[in-house]
Amino acid sequence: MIEPQQQWTETIESNNSIFDLKLKEVWRYKDLVYMFVKRDFVSSFKQTILGPLWFFINPIFTTIVFVFVFGSIAKLSTDGIPQVLFYLAGITLWNYFSSCLTGTSNIFTANASIFGKVYFPRLVMPITIVISNLMKFGVQFILFLGVWIFYLSKGSIQPNIWILATPFLIILMAIFALGVGMIFSALTTKYRDLQMLLAFGVSLMMYATPVIYPVSSISGVWKKLAYYNPLTGIFECFKYGWMGSGEFTVEMLLFSTGIILLLLVIGTVTFNKVEKSFMDTV
Repeated sequence: MIEPQQQWTETIESNNSIFDLKLKEVWRYKDLVYMFVKRDFVSSFKQTILGPLWFFINPIFTTIVFVFVFGSIAKLSTDGIPQVLFYLAGITLWNYFSSCLTGTSNIFTANASIFGKVYFPRLVMPITIVISNLMKFGVQFILFLGVWIFYLSKGSIQPNIWILATPFLIILMAIFALGVGMIFSALTTKYRDLQMLLAFGVSLMMYATPVIYPVSSISGVWKKLAYYNPLTGIFECFKYGWMGSGEFTVEMLLFSTGIILLLLVIGTVTFNKVEKSFMDTV
């Protein structure tokens, strides 16, 4: 005897679109974002001797190494920009991007214990990482600004109107790291080894980005590949605006903007699909 098919009287399912960033809901949890940002900032200096000075020590020592290795030994071009300022600019931007990307990429696995106990918009966590790293970027940017003022007073650089694009460039970097980070955070719920692959990939990507060299110093197929890197337009625009030198075009920045927005859409869709069931696989 065939049993009659059951008819459900109530069905519980999400009514949110996979394209929805839930920004209104995130705004209602702004106090939680503030608490997480404060936690990340304070925990960075807990049980340390030098505290916030580490934000200055890292770029200073990295710049010294770059000047010695890439400037003195390899003798890479800096487009006429003083080596210290050129490398410090690249390091300051790169540190912010890489920190946001690596921090966002393991959101689900690193916060599974919190997600399993209480509800809040999952997008709070990647936004927290972007904001907390923005504060660290601000500290390092003060160092860059001091060195920039020194060389400006000597007449070694000639900034131009593109310096005003700096906030837009920082937002683009944050969105790029957020989009790619959300894609990897969704994938690492099933494939944990992608975290190691990403860490390795971020290290290699620095050499594919004009951090230690200007785009004008490369040619042929390598130059074409550099243009396909969304970070190229951002880094070249920043150096061109602040130091008045570099191979920058508006088309380069528009291309970077388009690719980054596309990655944000893909990351949002992937993140929203996985957040509904990630506790089953994490």
